[in-house]
Amino acid sequence: MDTVVLQDLSKTYPGGKQALRQISLSLEQGEVFGFLGPNGAGKTTTVKLLNGMLAPSQGKIRVLGLDPAKQPEKIHALSGVVTEHAQMYDHMTGMQNLIFYASVFGMPKDQAKAQAESLLGRLDLMEARDRKLAAYSTGMRQRLSLARALIHRPQVLFLDEPTSGLDPESAQRVNRMIRELAQNEGITVFLCTHQLRYAQEICTRYGLIEEGRLLAAGTLEQLRKRAFSGLTLQIRAARLPIGLPLRKGHADQYEMGIQSEEEIPALVRRIVEGGGQIYAVSAQYPSLEDIYFALTARGKETNP
Repeated sequence: MDTVVLQDLSKTYPGGKQALRQISLSLEQGEVFGFLGPNGAGKTTTVKLLNGMLAPSQGKIRVLGLDPAKQPEKIHALSGVVTEHAQMYDHMTGMQNLIFYASVFGMPKDQAKAQAESLLGRLDLMEARDRKLAAYSTGMRQRLSLARALIHRPQVLFLDEPTSGLDPESAQRVNRMIRELAQNEGITVFLCTHQLRYAQEICTRYGLIEEGRLLAAGTLEQLRKRAFSGLTLQIRAARLPIGLPLRKGHADQYEMGIQSEEEIPALVRRIVEGGGQIYAVSAQYPSLEDIYFALTARGKETNP
C-alpha cells in the first residue's frame, strides 16, 4: 500500500486564490520524496492538507489509508512534522520539551526519556539537554524540532526546509539521519524545499511544483529523460582535428551534445587518431536545477 496518495487534489482559498490545481502523486514506504518549488508554489498548503489542517476543495487524500480531513487526530499520531520555524517552549529545557511532547502522544515517561536521549545523541544535542530552549541557537532549535517530530516514532515525516539555519556539519548530520530513517526504519519522508541542489543530494524521488501545478514527478533519471534528450560531453584538449562538431569554450575547453555515453569511445579515438591531445573527458548530466527550469519554461509555453 502506498503511504501517501493524492488524487486530483485542488485547494482554493476564500477570496478565490487557487493554491493547488489537480495534483496527483503517490509515495511508497521508505522513500525520501522531495516536493520542490519556489516560495508560494503550494508546498506548505499541501503539507497542511496532508495533516488535516486544511480541507481540500477537490480531490482525494490518503495518508496510511486515512483521510486527514476526517481523521486528523489519527494522522497526527502516525506522523511527525518539522516546519522551517521551530515552535517549542522557551522556558523548558530540551529534554523537558521532548518529554512533554511524548506525553501528548501517551508515551510512558521512562520510554519517553529513553527515546529523547537517543534522539538528542543522534542530533548532537546531548550536552544541551538540560539547557533552557531560550538559550538555544537557531540551528539547535531546528535539530530539536526534528527530535520532537520523531519522539513518538512516526511512520511518515513531513519536513519543511529541515536544514534551514544549520551550519554545514549539522546539516550533514540531519541529512544522514533522514536517510537512515528511510532506509533502516522504513519511515516515509515528504520533504519540501526550494533548494534544488540540496534535494538532489538527499531525495530518492521528486515532485516539481510551480503556481500550484505539478510539472512532473519521478526519479532523477526519469525527470532527465522527460526534460532533455541527451547529455553534454565536455573535453579539455589541444590540436583537435578539423570537422568535429565541438563548441569552443574557454582556453582548451570544448563541449558537444550526445545522446548516450556509448558515443564517447569512438569520439575519443577519432581525436587521438587525428593527432589531438586529450587532457580530460567528462559526461555532464542535467542537474535537478536544469530540469526544473526546463520544465518551468515548457509549462509557461503551455500555460501562458
